[in-house]
Amino acid sequence: MYTLLISIVIGLFVAMLFVNLYFRAKVMKVYGILVRNKVQFGAAHIFNRQKLEEEILPKYPNFRKEIESFIRHMRYSIRMASVLLLLITLFGAILMYFR
Repeated sequence: MYTLLISIVIGLFVAMLFVNLYFRAKVMKVYGILVRNKVQFGAAHIFNRQKLEEEILPKYPNFRKEIESFIRHMRYSIRMASVLLLLITLFGAILMYFR
């Protein structure tokens, strides 16, 4: 049981690393396009869709696809990292209990 739990925790760490690298590559590709074209917005726009649609998308209509792609990848990356971190913590707590 202990070996299985250790294997699961190690697998989750590897999954977290892979998710980080994968989404970093995806985000950086779109981010490069946005930076080259001087598209600017803040973290509040990433987490508040209404604010994004009211303030940023009308300002940069040509880059709507890139902005939405960037935000979608950021949100998904944060969500996946949160779930993996929760699972690692959960299995770590179980490991502490069985040790």
